[in-house]
Amino acid sequence: MGGRPTLVLTVGLPGTGKTTLAKRLAAQRRMVRFTPDEWMAPLFQDSEAGGRRDILEGRMIWTAHEVLRSGASVVLDFGCWSPEERYAIRAIASLAGASFELSYLEIPEAERRSRASRRWDERPESTFAMTDADHDRFLELFQAPTADELSYGPMPAPPAGFDSWPRWASYRWPTLPELS
Repeated sequence: MGGRPTLVLTVGLPGTGKTTLAKRLAAQRRMVRFTPDEWMAPLFQDSEAGGRRDILEGRMIWTAHEVLRSGASVVLDFGCWSPEERYAIRAIASLAGASFELSYLEIPEAERRSRASRRWDERPESTFAMTDADHDRFLELFQAPTADELSYGPMPAPPAGFDSWPRWASYRWPTLPELS
């Protein structure tokens, strides 16, 4: 191994292939992989479980930070629908002395919905049922990465009221302690 550890963040909507990519990267590059759905389904049988997803993701990000600091690489299979989430995770990777890679996956909408439905039919223990209304809501909420994000342009200032991206991250993911 050797060298600088890397944090890879998979970004995209359900059914785009994030988990498939994350599994492949973890195997090929010997990375630790964190996929919230693999924990939410068996623990709570619900994608959100009354805010527990944010709690779980916060602990996963903290653990990823610790793994990076130890010199190992990590892939976060999170989706991260907002630029703020993506910038915060990029800042956390930097704070740990790691490089950062954003892997944005996008496919035609009909295929994405079909894959998500097929996954539910074939492996319901690994995912959650999604209605057309859910998919419509996801499309409305998702903010695709900009060209600046994809080219790793300069980090913008954190949102108003926060003096750093890690501080914003600890607000966004309530169980993520402020990292240093």
